[in-house]
Amino acid sequence: MKVLHKDSLPLGGFAGLKEHRLVVDNRVGGGGDTWDGIGNFVYLADAYFDPYGETRMHPHRELDVISVMLDGSINHEGSLEHGSSIHAGQVQVQRAGGEGFKHNEINPDASKNRMVQLWVLPENHREAAGYKLYDVEQNKLTKIYGGSKEQSATFDSHTVLEVGRFSKEESITKSGDFLAYITEGEAIVNDTKVKDGDLIRGTNLHFKTISDNAQIILITQNPKNNTR
Repeated sequence: MKVLHKDSLPLGGFAGLKEHRLVVDNRVGGGGDTWDGIGNFVYLADAYFDPYGETRMHPHRELDVISVMLDGSINHEGSLEHGSSIHAGQVQVQRAGGEGFKHNEINPDASKNRMVQLWVLPENHREAAGYKLYDVEQNKLTKIYGGSKEQSATFDSHTVLEVGRFSKEESITKSGDFLAYITEGEAIVNDTKVKDGDLIRGTNLHFKTISDNAQIILITQNPKNNTR
């Protein structure tokens, strides 16, 4: 098992957004200190907006963009669900597809906020653009991405993303290879103590919280014959 902490990496960003990039896969120009992803997952940045900061309007195409809101809020502008907002405990998922989309995310407050942004490459090109919003449930993993084409609760993919917020002494297990990012609190992962800002790569996850409100973003893969 390997662990990478965000504070070991430089702080970058653009416009009104500052971020630590932990996953920048070689398929999207990564290298150096950042890690490659797993499956079609290629990017993870732990970010905050300056007070009243914004990304400014910019486009995406053939990319699925996932925003996990941790603290504060963002107001969303763009070609998908213009005028909506997301708050701590919610996840916004945008599928660009071949149609593409433009968006601008804005911090409406006089204090910094915090979110994790993730990118996943779509398995099929020329998909229609789409938008989904999820509430993260307590003491369970909420699937926010991945699954078969026969369902519509999440965008289809063999790469699966789940987000969970757990009370103290809660535990989860998951077989197979995984990437996990801790976004609040402390936990034991496969006999190693981890904390907020730790990215973990391993096999056969055993996760147990040792503080209240420990949060995890979990990325795994489903075998292709189980998701089609």
